[in-house]
Amino acid sequence: QVQLVESGGGLVQPGGSLRLSCAASGIGFRRYGMGWYRQAPGKQRELVAGITSGGSTNYADSVKGRFTISRDKVNNTVYLQMNSLKPEDTAVYYCNAGWSTYTYWGQGTQVTVSS
Repeated sequence: QVQLVESGGGLVQPGGSLRLSCAASGIGFRRYGMGWYRQAPGKQRELVAGITSGGSTNYADSVKGRFTISRDKVNNTVYLQMNSLKPEDTAVYYCNAGWSTYTYWGQGTQVTVSS
């Protein structure tokens, strides 16, 4: 059974930081590309950051220089370090795993940036 379990969301003030975690089980983690997506109310889900099985990363322009994605192949976990958070970063953040024709999603974790 494949599971992607996100954690680390919450309420933070503008300029603050959060670190999201996504623990994967039931997949060959080392083979999978991993990504973080987000969906704000009334908006489409968008890619925030991705990391390939080889460690290459890509970011949405809106988060470059503020967010960092990383992966731990020993613990089958992917992280999203979010710094200098802005109110427009408020959304539900989803973890995604993809390889070949297989793709899996986590249940999402809420991030709210507000004073």
